[in-house]
Amino acid sequence: MKRTLLILLLLLVVGTAKADRVRVRLFSANTVSTLNVSFDLGAYNLYVDGDNLLEDMVGEGRSVTVRHESGKLHVSVNEDDYGLHSTLRLEATDTACIMCLNPEGAKQRTYEGNLEIKPLGMGSLLVVGDVEFETYIAGVVQSEIYGQQSDIFRIQAIISRTWALRNINKHAADGYNFCDHVHCQAYLNRCVRPDIMMGVIRSSGETLVDASGRLIETPFHSNSGGQTANSEDVWRTALPYLRSVQDTFSYRMRQSDWTKTISADKWLAYFKNKHKLDTGNPAVRDTLLHYAQPTRRVRILGVPLTRVRVDWKLKSTFFSVDYDSATRNVVLRGHGYGHGVGLSQEGAIRMVGLGISYDSILHHYYTGAVLHHDPTVVIHYIENYAEQLARIIEEDANSTTRTRSKKDDWLGRLFRLRDREEREEIYIEEQQDNEQDWQYEW
Repeated sequence: MKRTLLILLLLLVVGTAKADRVRVRLFSANTVSTLNVSFDLGAYNLYVDGDNLLEDMVGEGRSVTVRHESGKLHVSVNEDDYGLHSTLRLEATDTACIMCLNPEGAKQRTYEGNLEIKPLGMGSLLVVGDVEFETYIAGVVQSEIYGQQSDIFRIQAIISRTWALRNINKHAADGYNFCDHVHCQAYLNRCVRPDIMMGVIRSSGETLVDASGRLIETPFHSNSGGQTANSEDVWRTALPYLRSVQDTFSYRMRQSDWTKTISADKWLAYFKNKHKLDTGNPAVRDTLLHYAQPTRRVRILGVPLTRVRVDWKLKSTFFSVDYDSATRNVVLRGHGYGHGVGLSQEGAIRMVGLGISYDSILHHYYTGAVLHHDPTVVIHYIENYAEQLARIIEEDANSTTRTRSKKDDWLGRLFRLRDREEREEIYIEEQQDNEQDWQYEW
């Protein structure tokens, strides 16, 4: 039997469809001038200046250091100095390869896939990960949402996959598909949690489309504060599936409410100087000092609340204003966190906890959207991998004090399962230690 699809979560290729691999700029919010790369699992071939092989099978116990120097890359491997080069590429020799990136001035991260480095201006490095599409989605889900239940991660995987496929060429002019920051989607590490993988696996082949079958925009935010926003209230363009909805599920969550205290003089001066309002007018002054939003509004005296939010670094535009005459301060009492359009992550977390189905949650936040199932995704393989993950999660829960080697790591176990299935064999866990024909040397 020949199959057309492999499920890849970290290591396993999921065919949703239209993207096999993506290129993601890493540390895009940082200025990185020196990067050290070590290896947690597997081996990599090191190329410079195109396809010139500098070293092969670089793996555990070795590390590559790249430093910007005079518009070039200064490359060394352990104690071996290889001088200056124009480009560097680390290419994984197998699917189950993990590298650890240690940039100077930023936190350490781990990723799968390949790595490319080029010099940029101002002494910085352009660091780009080349990774399987679903591996990227799993890392995004881990970076973007918290929780414990599988459907939380399934929901995030669906909207992150939909966004990525719709915006696949967002940074094409820069030589990559996405950055790793909120400008695109956060991708701050490889996925290391099997429960997150479970949600991503179960979402295989699922995207959101409109009535004509086109992928929709799927913005999301931390918390709506009780009511989501229309797309045109934030970004000017009215989209039929991004309508304001009541969202009581977002109440009493981590980011439900906030306050900010500002000097009344500074508050009034801001509207006078920047937005040319006549704050000497009693009616104008009263509105600015005593402002209420029983439901979401777009402007205060003609001033876009999105502008106010940015200028004052507020968590949301959904706030009221009260004047404290004793302190001569205004107190902003706000609801929610984020732009408010599309899915409220904390609202979705609450809904999952209440037992509401994942598709109903998506339809609540994306009005009239259709949940599309890629017909090429073979349900048998999804269920098979999900069953294996469920076993791993249960075993981990019952073995909290056991130190697991890399061979017993859940990623390695899924890799061995995939390897056998590619060869149409039955995986017998008790026999795996006696096998001599694995592609990867554990």
